[in-house]
Amino acid sequence: MKKYRLLMLTTLIISGCSICYELIISAVSSYLVGDSTLQYSVTIGLYMSAMGLGSFISKYMKKDLFNWFVIVEIGVGVMGGASSLILFLANLYLEQYQLVMYLEIIIIGTFVGVEIPLLTRIIENDAENLRITISSIFSFDYIGGLIGSIAFPLLLLPHLGYFSTAFLMGSMNILAAILIVFKYSDRIKKAVVFRISTIVLFILMMFGAVFSENISDFIEGGLYRDRVVFSEQTPYQHIVITKHKDDLRLFIDGNVQFCSLDEYRYHEALVHIPMSQAAKKDRVLILGGGDGMAVRELLKYEETQITLVDLDAEMIRICSENKNISELNENSLQSPRLTIINDDAYRYLEESDEIFDVIIVDLPDPNNESLNKLYTNIFYRLCSNALTDDGILVVQSTSPYYATEAFWCINETLESEGFYVKPYHLQVPAFGDWGFNMASKKELGNDFEITVHTRYLNEDNIDALFAFGKDEMADNVEINSLSKPVLIQYYSEAVRNWE
Repeated sequence: MKKYRLLMLTTLIISGCSICYELIISAVSSYLVGDSTLQYSVTIGLYMSAMGLGSFISKYMKKDLFNWFVIVEIGVGVMGGASSLILFLANLYLEQYQLVMYLEIIIIGTFVGVEIPLLTRIIENDAENLRITISSIFSFDYIGGLIGSIAFPLLLLPHLGYFSTAFLMGSMNILAAILIVFKYSDRIKKAVVFRISTIVLFILMMFGAVFSENISDFIEGGLYRDRVVFSEQTPYQHIVITKHKDDLRLFIDGNVQFCSLDEYRYHEALVHIPMSQAAKKDRVLILGGGDGMAVRELLKYEETQITLVDLDAEMIRICSENKNISELNENSLQSPRLTIINDDAYRYLEESDEIFDVIIVDLPDPNNESLNKLYTNIFYRLCSNALTDDGILVVQSTSPYYATEAFWCINETLESEGFYVKPYHLQVPAFGDWGFNMASKKELGNDFEITVHTRYLNEDNIDALFAFGKDEMADNVEINSLSKPVLIQYYSEAVRNWE
């Protein structure tokens, strides 16, 4: 067993890298296509099946097992290292992204499936106790999987991003091949050729990891219509800022959050409609809204004290320090009337005992499970607990035209918690028809008096915001709950229909 300790170490490396490839493919596909539950489910299922295929194929490798093992390591390293790049390029230049994704999963999974059976056969030829040998192999395999599954979300993706993480994992697989080639050269045919090829491939993988930012800049140049002026992967999301003349746009995980040319329409409707209905305006809570635009509008009310809860501290820092955005939000995030809390909105409402006159929910669309939780009946129940008896709640609610069922699902879910709800919407050129749901524990009035300066809202157009066309209505929608997250399905179907 002692002479195979290095092979045991490679098992740890192999397993950790394998888990990371699964997570990379799932995360990239969720980022590019959406519907994270589907992407992760398909990736895991197809990957496991491909591993079974690889295990079956391994029985035909009867001779030169060390050579086969090194070849497999090289194959996994090259395909896994290039996995993120292949997916992004497929999304940019090919119509059949899903086909490329499936092929990539199958190829990597098949290679990985060959590794453990091959390694077991190599060791069992000389091992005195096969029982101990197999248990050791699988122990290292499971430990490596645990390390990879923890390292990816906590260390690799937040600090390195998709490209650098993939190339780094690929280099680890190639490194495992190098260790084997040099340690067991007497068991490998044409060992010199393998030495040279593995070293060259390792250098290429490390080159990709080191210059991943350049690769990212190139890819993002194709993903976004305008010039990318800022890009950063935070622990929670990928933030990109693009600019073309006076058109500044902020993207989170590929989804546009605002366009500087028309964002005032969205934020005036989000803020001033509920504020015009509020009996008191002393204490306002914003959930989300880390770009500072809603805060800018609220600061027009001199008596208002604002609490902003946003999970991502980096988002706040970027929108405070980036000159392009700070000019647009008028340095609102630096206001002494603003208290910033970096916490999950759901957890904050669970733990806080503060009460507010107005709550503004300005969160990204419910395109994954984490965000869906913030559109459920339980979340709105928590909002109700944090609201005064005559307070006002408003929720950004996607588009009643492009995502009709999703919009009315949010409406029905609010009503299910005892709120009186008034839906409204307006045209935001960058988004199209966009909607909100305003709610209160008491029946809402029909008089809307805007007492602050606005660029869009006036007495003549407010009433029109509450009128909906026949093609913007939906019946028989279900309530969104933690145990049955139907909103994700409604939203994902709408995205697919309009792609």
